[in-house]
Amino acid sequence: MLRQRLDRLSLGPTLGVGALLLLLGFLAVYPLSMLFYGSLHSTPPGMAGVFNLDGYAKIFSAHEATVLANTVVISLIKTVIALLVAVLLAWIIARTDTPWRGTLEVLITLPFFIPPIVTAMSWGMLGNPQVGLINQAWKAMTGATASPINVYSYAGIIWHMLQYSTPFLFLFIVDIFRAMDPSLEEASRMSGAARLRTFRSITLILMLPALTSSFILSFVRGIESFESALFFGSPVGITVITTEIYNSINHRQAPDYQYATALSFSILGLMFLLVICQWLILRGRTFTTVTGKGYTPTVMQLGPWRWVTFAFCLLFFFVTVVLPVGQLIIGSFFRYLGFYSAEMLTLDHYRSVFGNSEFWRGFRNTMLLGLLGATATMVLGSIVAYVSARTTWRGRRLIDAIAWLPWMMPGMVLGIGFLWAFAMLPHAIPIYGTVWALLLAYVALGTPVSVRVMNGAYAQLSFDLEECSRVHGATWFQTMWRILVALAWPSFAVGWILTFFGIMRELSASVLLYSVGSEVLSVVLLKLWTNGAAEQVSVIGLMMMLLVVVFRALQLRFLNRQIGVV
Repeated sequence: MLRQRLDRLSLGPTLGVGALLLLLGFLAVYPLSMLFYGSLHSTPPGMAGVFNLDGYAKIFSAHEATVLANTVVISLIKTVIALLVAVLLAWIIARTDTPWRGTLEVLITLPFFIPPIVTAMSWGMLGNPQVGLINQAWKAMTGATASPINVYSYAGIIWHMLQYSTPFLFLFIVDIFRAMDPSLEEASRMSGAARLRTFRSITLILMLPALTSSFILSFVRGIESFESALFFGSPVGITVITTEIYNSINHRQAPDYQYATALSFSILGLMFLLVICQWLILRGRTFTTVTGKGYTPTVMQLGPWRWVTFAFCLLFFFVTVVLPVGQLIIGSFFRYLGFYSAEMLTLDHYRSVFGNSEFWRGFRNTMLLGLLGATATMVLGSIVAYVSARTTWRGRRLIDAIAWLPWMMPGMVLGIGFLWAFAMLPHAIPIYGTVWALLLAYVALGTPVSVRVMNGAYAQLSFDLEECSRVHGATWFQTMWRILVALAWPSFAVGWILTFFGIMRELSASVLLYSVGSEVLSVVLLKLWTNGAAEQVSVIGLMMMLLVVVFRALQLRFLNRQIGVV
């Protein structure tokens, strides 16, 4: 009897871990394997064909060399500029006496949470060379006939990418500045080094691991960027890898799935190379900036210059948030884009949107997928983090690696993989073309973030808490719920909101996996913009901005509560 009981006790965790491996395999390994399968298959998903290398043969052409060069150069320029601006902003917030730094930090990070499709459409209206509001204002004030801004260019693509890359990097870097022992810099100053030399020779060198990691991560995100190139590059013939994949499926008389899949698999290989480069650069390098010796972080007294740094932070917020939102407000109340006079004021666009069944369907789908997707992703991430951080199971590293795999796959690439994966499932599993296809893709894309958030939360909890609970007779589930979940709940809530933001922002995977009836708001926006309904786009964009503000406020509330708990 005792032996049977022990067998059941050992069998339960084994079955649980096996089920977890199957689920993660379906979300990450299965679409990856189908991506490789599709790159060799000559016909679209679900159709009979032959296996060949025609898809890869098309990659090695002059056109593809141009596409690759565009992708790398745009991402590289964007990353360098964004990193420089992010370092400056982080230094201002963390190491100077600039007024209202707490408020400025919230304003600087806000553009990261705004869906890129919303700001892309706003700048498409602001910087249009013919009817853009900025160009019209410039011509009215100066009498000039030429437009100073044209967002439909390489510069426009880079400019838009900067608006969410800079706050993304800022979030990584600002806490590094806060954690650094200022005595290292003070020693340099006491030795006669000027402030600029100290910053260059001490501060930046000590931050090299974080800066290198942030640079490569931002560069990878730039390569997989979709919205910027779609809106500002496609109209003038500028193509990058993600738009080339999109065009090969959606904008050709006969969709070339094999070529698109081969190109997607090639991107995945490039991502792995970049991650390996990051690992090689940082391997064995440790730069200790926080020690057991107590210290008090100090801030630099800027004197009158603190108002200059304050103005710079406000300027960043103005051009990345106020201008786009202002354009959405103006565009939603005027009958036609570019005709801004009193007689053109109207509420017809609000009536059109509120009477549009596709909009309400997209809104319901977005909320449904956001709520279910964020919850499912965080539950899955919590379980994976528990196995990898709180158990001694020998395969926990494998589970962690599989959960991290979607981070290497851009949304467009993962969308192609799931497109093949769902089409090849038995007919008894009707996922293809349904809202559940989007849900599974969102869970896969969000799992790496949820695992990292919960890993950090579990790392702060002593193993003695679990042991004490089990000694006093609590079951594993009671211990998990009353101890780990209760103490890690603030991190779970923060991760949930971050995941919800990610789902609301996602376009590249959504545009490949949606079908009639499963549209989300980002897809509805794209369809309206393509049809020339910029005014209705403004109305929907404002509603999405309202959602961003509400959920960002909830996130900050939970963050403050988490700090209070700690």
